[in-house]
Amino acid sequence: MIGQTKDAGWQIGVSRTLAHPIDKVWDLIAGRAGLDLWLGPDVELKPEKGFRYETATGITGEVRSFHEHDRIRLTWRPADWDHDSTVQVAMAAAGDRTKLTFHQEWLTGAEERERQRAYWQGVMDNVVDALGS
Repeated sequence: MIGQTKDAGWQIGVSRTLAHPIDKVWDLIAGRAGLDLWLGPDVELKPEKGFRYETATGITGEVRSFHEHDRIRLTWRPADWDHDSTVQVAMAAAGDRTKLTFHQEWLTGAEERERQRAYWQGVMDNVVDALGS
């Protein structure tokens, strides 16, 4: 079935190649303004495995990995969910451009997958706007 894997359940990925160098994209994504865009408002995220976070809107989770200019992987659970999912924000340089990907695993089914597709597409649009693309 599309979007369902044996190893990570239902998942969704949204990616875009941005007309900005990786340093600029990383600085946004890992900085205060970018965290507010993709993770949630008023969140502190330390680059250390096991660091627990909570946003002002009640999204909670734990950092699984944090590799500068490469990826951030963490668990992600909104207050109204009864399960954790895994979110990975990854980027790769392509000259003066950067491919940015938001990927989410362990969704409960096709309906949640479609809701999260719309969510991450909106996040990506907001990232593009914040970068001035």
